Amino acid sequence: MNNKEKILKLLSGLIEKGILTSGDVKNEILTNFKFKKEDIIGKLQLVSKEEHEVLKKVVLKLEKEILKLKKKKL
Repeated sequence: MNNKEKILKLLSGLIEKGILTSGDVKNEILTNFKFKKEDIIGKLQLVSKEEHEVLKKVVLKLEKEILKLKKKKL
């Protein structure tokens, strides 16, 4: 019997005995998924749309300046 089967058997036993309700299990699973989602999002280092647009404008401005400097150099 693997770990997943052991956990499911334990949970089903607790639910049958009335110690744990299915609502409790659902809430616990949802909470765990929320934490996992936040952890994954944190690792991705996502930025907001506004931040992206600001950075895009900065990059475009710097590209124009680089082109001007290249033309002056030639």
